[in-house]
Amino acid sequence: MPYDESGQYYPSRGIDGRMILGGIIALIGITLYMSQTQVNPVTGKKQHIAMSVDQEKSLGLQAAPKMSAEMGGSIDPETDRRAALVAEVGRRIVNKSDAARSPYMDNFHFHLLRDPKTVNAFALPGGQVFITLGLLTKLSDESEIAGVLGHEVGHVVNRHAAEHMAKGQLGQLLSVAVGVGASGGDDGGRTASMVASMVNQMSQLKFSRDDESEADMLGMKYMAQAGYNPTAMLDVMKVLKEASAGGRTPEMLATHPLPETRIEAIRSILKEDYPNGVPKALSRGRKLNWQPASER
Repeated sequence: MPYDESGQYYPSRGIDGRMILGGIIALIGITLYMSQTQVNPVTGKKQHIAMSVDQEKSLGLQAAPKMSAEMGGSIDPETDRRAALVAEVGRRIVNKSDAARSPYMDNFHFHLLRDPKTVNAFALPGGQVFITLGLLTKLSDESEIAGVLGHEVGHVVNRHAAEHMAKGQLGQLLSVAVGVGASGGDDGGRTASMVASMVNQMSQLKFSRDDESEADMLGMKYMAQAGYNPTAMLDVMKVLKEASAGGRTPEMLATHPLPETRIEAIRSILKEDYPNGVPKALSRGRKLNWQPASER
């Protein structure tokens, strides 16, 4: 044991066992994350993914009924023209774009949710895509539906949810590692762990914003490949801007970029992809004349 010149014991200042254990946990987390890599067959991008395509499909199918029930349930496309149109536009995007080369091609399903107040659309891993009645009835033509659904198809094809799960697992392990390494007799370990968790959450928010921007870009590409005019995405953003007016979350803490930010990015993409203007062959599709939303 270490003693000073007067024979008084003092604690060793060497490497603490807790720090070694914390380092081991961190190393395991990083090694696991880095080893879980797959190449996306559509984008060619190397991604860190913690599950297989079949697992994504299974997870999405299991979660779909619960997600649907939370928003009033899905409207049957066999008996409702609005739900039928959502399914028709969704399948056209998948069948006529690069999304057709994805392993989810036959697993895509497009749900119209009965919720008339919530303005939202989202996708689950593996190809379950949802749009609420509250958003659908604010859209004015078929190409705007294509913009919304193309964006969500972009999330699925790019495996954003699976990427987030892998990053989340890494972040959790690193937070544990920091907490273990900094633990001691005082409250320092708990505080350090809380700080590490906050940093992990903030990093995930940035990844989310990056994913939304990527999904906008791919959604425009997919809808154009399916014959829809990608300028419709600007009108979709205006709808979202109006819906978010009156109480929005600051962009730095939001999972989505603000509509204004997305509008500027979309304009830049249009200018780069169509320097001579969007071809006339790309259509806005049918005009929509929605009756007031009602339960059917």
